[in-house]
Amino acid sequence: MDISLLKRRAENEWEIPVQGAMRVPGIIYASEALIRDMDAKVHQQVVNVAGLPGVVNASYAMPDAHWGYGFPIGGVAAFDPDAGGVISAGGVGFDISCGVRCLHTGLSRAEVTAVQAKLADELYARVPAGLGSTGMVHLDAAEMFAMLTGGARWAVARGWGLPADLEGTEERGQMQGAEPGEVSERAMQRQRDEMGTLGSGNHYLEVQEVTAVFDAAIARVFGLRQGELVVMIHCGSRGLGHQIGTEFLRHMAVAAGRYAITLPDRELACAPINSEVGQKYLGAMRAAINCALANRQILTHLVRGVFADILPQASLTLLYDVSHNTCKVEAHRVAGARRQLYVHRKGATRAFGPGHPDLPQSLRAAGQPVLIGGSMGTGSYILAGTEQAETLAFGSACHGAGRAMSRHQAHRRFSGRQVVDALAARGILIRSPSMRGVAEEAPEAYKDVTAVVAVAEAAGLARTVARLEPLICIKG
Repeated sequence: MDISLLKRRAENEWEIPVQGAMRVPGIIYASEALIRDMDAKVHQQVVNVAGLPGVVNASYAMPDAHWGYGFPIGGVAAFDPDAGGVISAGGVGFDISCGVRCLHTGLSRAEVTAVQAKLADELYARVPAGLGSTGMVHLDAAEMFAMLTGGARWAVARGWGLPADLEGTEERGQMQGAEPGEVSERAMQRQRDEMGTLGSGNHYLEVQEVTAVFDAAIARVFGLRQGELVVMIHCGSRGLGHQIGTEFLRHMAVAAGRYAITLPDRELACAPINSEVGQKYLGAMRAAINCALANRQILTHLVRGVFADILPQASLTLLYDVSHNTCKVEAHRVAGARRQLYVHRKGATRAFGPGHPDLPQSLRAAGQPVLIGGSMGTGSYILAGTEQAETLAFGSACHGAGRAMSRHQAHRRFSGRQVVDALAARGILIRSPSMRGVAEEAPEAYKDVTAVVAVAEAAGLARTVARLEPLICIKG
């Protein structure tokens, strides 16, 4: 990105001043090095979002931002329905409610390395992964509606989890306001056999070691100890969410013209929040959030079954589950007044600070766990939300390392077999149905997650709590 286009407001905060059709400024949280490495289209997409009706305060981009569909991935923007605010399917993304779930195991590295290959093989055999993968659950019409309404609560009620899991899940496991009737038959058909599957792309299931603790007090609240192993699950709403996004982008492109909304990019198709199309999308999107919550809950059940057979002493209790492709109604203070805003987070995670009423009582004193996925070879991080983040970017933080090259570029440069062998030499076992997929997800295809996390902390978006490094990765 051309740094001359930006005004530096702080060490890790850059402003795109209001110009042209922009209604608010753009704000990018990044170091100078990360800014220079960002693709130029991030700048244009931040500018485009800043021109949408009803946008509040600024159009934001997180330290891991890169080019996306409509909004940048790592983009955050809030809209006020009382000021003509809009909702955009491109501001949520195709994989609605893609998110991360982290489970404690209570195990040490030594306990797992003794059976590492067997554990990797069993997780790969029993957790469906890859493009078009199908699971053990088939949903008829009635169960589909129940799942889209009930989310993780539906899954737990059917024996795929524990009631305690719901306390540590965003929205307590069930997104209110879901309208399954707004989900097309095609979207539901795509999902009938995909519950309890990882899917493909950057989705994964990892067994990770806590290799460093940076904030001992918060780590105690989160139950994290150096040397302990955790399981991290990253996936979303699979084919259903993608179909909803595809269909409503078409509907919103028509609606934008009907409401005289000028679109700087067709990918930013949107509709007024209070319009018929806007309300229909909200109902369908919330149903897709429930789909993703149920999917990660079923995957948790499958993982617990594998550990019960191989390492029965493992605890597999849930730390937290958070989504990073959503639009949610939240109360935020703007110019001294509390306003109900529709906060779009695309490739960005909620990061509420200590004391926030939406957090579980057991975690409230420390702030929300922010789960940052890295790559197969570079590790992940757990952060905690801050009160300051709520004034900086509507309580938001980055969600991962962010891609440094496209999947096509990575596939041309790397061999999946070589990636697997190189990681195995470092003690990291990869299991995947697709060597092309492994090549596309090569560690070198991503930004330096440590640099991204350092900016998130320095900017005040979140506090760094712990670093995790993988031992096993099941890749979609």
